[in-house]
Amino acid sequence: MPTLLFVLEAPRLKFRKAIMAKKMKKRIRREYTAADVKELRAHSKARTPVAKIAKQMKRTEASLRQKALTLGLRLERVDGPFARAA
Repeated sequence: MPTLLFVLEAPRLKFRKAIMAKKMKKRIRREYTAADVKELRAHSKARTPVAKIAKQMKRTEASLRQKALTLGLRLERVDGPFARAA
């Protein structure tokens, strides 16, 4: 059953409209396998853009950046002031 947040009352109308809270999508955490790490290392070496890696591995860019940081890998930035010229 959805959670009732609050009730709005219209001054001229004689009805109440309930605003229901949206259900949040449950996050599913997946551990990095040895194959995932190997693939990330290969992409790092090939200088693949992070957005492309994220779509291919079905992970967020933030997740990939964090894992690369813990592994000591460097991921390329395609946009922004610090992007490397190709």
